[in-house]
Amino acid sequence: MSQFIESIKVEDKEIFLLELHQKRINETFAHFGKQGSLDLEKIYKNLEHDEDGLYKLKITYDLEKEFRTQMIPYAISEINRICLVENNSYDYSFKFEDRKEFENMKQKAKADEIIIVKNNHITDTSYSNILFKKGRDWFTPTTYLLNGVMRQQLLKTKKIKEAVITLQDLKEYSHFQIINAMNDFDDMFIYPLSKITNLPDKIEFTKA
Repeated sequence: MSQFIESIKVEDKEIFLLELHQKRINETFAHFGKQGSLDLEKIYKNLEHDEDGLYKLKITYDLEKEFRTQMIPYAISEINRICLVENNSYDYSFKFEDRKEFENMKQKAKADEIIIVKNNHITDTSYSNILFKKGRDWFTPTTYLLNGVMRQQLLKTKKIKEAVITLQDLKEYSHFQIINAMNDFDDMFIYPLSKITNLPDKIEFTKA
């Protein structure tokens, strides 16, 4: 049976974006024709987590409502080598635990992180949505693989905008940053577009 994961930010005993995480789990159960869902708030309360600091609450679950939890100390890491990778067939509409395809793409690219290009459109990195800066504004691709909770929150609060971003459009942007449940919009981790080692004006991007 398929396993799914949910990674939730917990900082100083406060749990973040719980409503959006709950919505995603509910939609997963509903999509696969299952009644009910998991109660994330109850799961967190039962953990009786009383430590300050930044943690990732990782919940692995299946459609029979069996689940296990891990509370993992978390630190945001800086990206050293990031590459564009083409994969026109990969589908990650739900947050599956099986991430072998992502790991295979990263290994082939010999990169710390990858930006997946699907049908000539920018999608996501292997573990996050991505933002691109044009002027003073930040844009996220409409062609995401997974509509992440932080992406939804930033769009809702109008901190970012959506845009169709093709491979050729990248030249219009100056910087990028990655976002997910653990990584908020953060001026500390903005990278110049030139950080991408195989932009089209340099070499052909890696094929998965």
